[in-house]
Amino acid sequence: MRRGAALTLIAWAATLTLITGCSVGTPQHSDPDGFVFATGEPDHLTPGRQTVAYDQMRALFSPLVSVDDEGTVHGVAAKSVTSDDNVTWTITLRDGWTFQNGEPVTAESYVKAWNYVAYGPHAWEDSGQLAGITGYADLNPESGKPTTKTMSGLHVTGEHTFTVTLTGADSSFPLQLTSSQTAFFPMPEAAYDDLDAYDRKPVGNGPYAMTGAWKPGGEFTVQAWDGYRGEAPRTQRVTFRSYQDQNTAYTDVLSGSADVLTLPAEKMTSASADFGDRLHTYDAAGIDYLGFPLWDERYDDPRVREAISMAIDRDAVNKAFFGGLYEPATSLTPPSMIGAKEGVCGKYCEFHPEDAKALLAEAGGFDGTITLVYPGGAGLDALYQGYANQIRQNLGVETVAKPTTDFASFNTELVEKTVDGPHFGHWGALYPSQQGTLRALLTPTGGCAPCTGYYQDDDVDTLLARASGADDEDEAADYYAKVQDAAFEDFPIVPTFFDKYSYVTSEKITDLPDVRGDVAIAEVTVR
Repeated sequence: MRRGAALTLIAWAATLTLITGCSVGTPQHSDPDGFVFATGEPDHLTPGRQTVAYDQMRALFSPLVSVDDEGTVHGVAAKSVTSDDNVTWTITLRDGWTFQNGEPVTAESYVKAWNYVAYGPHAWEDSGQLAGITGYADLNPESGKPTTKTMSGLHVTGEHTFTVTLTGADSSFPLQLTSSQTAFFPMPEAAYDDLDAYDRKPVGNGPYAMTGAWKPGGEFTVQAWDGYRGEAPRTQRVTFRSYQDQNTAYTDVLSGSADVLTLPAEKMTSASADFGDRLHTYDAAGIDYLGFPLWDERYDDPRVREAISMAIDRDAVNKAFFGGLYEPATSLTPPSMIGAKEGVCGKYCEFHPEDAKALLAEAGGFDGTITLVYPGGAGLDALYQGYANQIRQNLGVETVAKPTTDFASFNTELVEKTVDGPHFGHWGALYPSQQGTLRALLTPTGGCAPCTGYYQDDDVDTLLARASGADDEDEAADYYAKVQDAAFEDFPIVPTFFDKYSYVTSEKITDLPDVRGDVAIAEVTVR
């Protein structure tokens, strides 16, 4: 299987629960100039390897660019990212930047790191983020070993300048260089001397530096770095503390022995009463949905899928299971994404039980039981029982909710095409263009083909290619709307909710800014 599909499932797990790591108990908080971020256990702290340590990476590294709420790209480590044809891009770095060990940040720092991440035999987890660069396929041949270790699309042209040639025109390429696409971060020469040691104490180019090595199962602290050439962080220290039990983390934040926590799904209905205005909810670039085994003839007719969608009362689900924090989905891309259009799904993403029952009858009814499948152990039991009850009641078809053992077994059922019926789906975009989400959900090579029944449509592929080749984001947005119109003719998935990223904080936190739903670590302030 492709690594991207497996990693998507890991990312889903991370958004729903703090699934790994050992709680360090409930120590008292004593740092007057810092705060404690309650997190899950990191898998890696190396750019290009991590899949659940995004917050830690944003503290230790700076991206090439950032994107504001209006979709405008601003240079961070990059002075400029330009192209005449949207195929070959020139990246010019800012002068004077160094890594936290004093090494200069150069064009070679990026090119060498990107090649190392992309090299197939290294099997680094975020390699696929670089797949659009010419020569990536040479480092990841379908069979045998690669005959080169460098991508032909990367060229150092000066100490602070390099070019990136893509496999096709892509006006959204600068958006891919933001902070969640960690495969695009640089690494110092010292990293390659001992990559295992570097993974425990990475040296970055960002606002904070490690004060000591990370030890699995424990916590580690980062200190504001005096040599940072960007905007200075507003808080001197951040301690990342790993928890296995999210209820313990929630209690620690409530008591003030920890300060920031991504709200656990099972606490969504109680957080407002517990925390009041210390519950923070932000628009996010994620969508929840029901996928289908499109190879199963029982779900082959789009009208069956549309009927299931109209049988779900999203407002009631939101109130009962998400504490009203989520937003019912009306398209495939959430409104926080650049140029996203709401309402594309029309009445089929609305609650119309009578129309749903009539449409199912028109399609010939349903023979047997509708089995909703979801990963066990992720806190989804009540939600999927709720979906099953609504579908059973509103379609008159026996419907059950069936958990797998865990995420790994859920992933296996998707990849091996053994999943019994409509199933859990979630996609959280790593950059704010609609491109990544629509590619992932609607194409066989986009990173989540098993998640959407290996859906493929030639018209969708053509429109996505035209969107990538658009002259600007406005033109691209028009094509992305057409992509969704074409996809909804097939209705391959049931959009359920646009995600909101919610956090709870202790009384110590005075400001918790976000960047498209993620905590802006360096901008958090404390009292």
